Amino acid sequence: MTEGPIARKIREKLIAGLNPERLEVEDDSARHAGHHHEGGIDGRAGGESHLNLTVVAAAFEGQGRVQRQRAVTDLLREELAGPVHALSIRALTPAEADQA
Repeated sequence: MTEGPIARKIREKLIAGLNPERLEVEDDSARHAGHHHEGGIDGRAGGESHLNLTVVAAAFEGQGRVQRQRAVTDLLREELAGPVHALSIRALTPAEADQA
């Protein structure tokens, strides 16, 4: 599946800010069809309003879960203020990802 403009922008920001070993950006908007925040960037159904992230980065070493979430949301402040209504974040260190 091709990434939309919001997913691409999120990917770019997370790569620049965290240099992740692995990054998955999943558009989950279709599961929220009919939801009043469904529209995303252009107000159309499936407009990248609900996303799931998996970020595996050494930058998370020594950080707790809240600090990791904050690191991601700080980088994505613009998207969270506008087109993205819901963001699920799974933030792991490389060692944690190897165990999962």
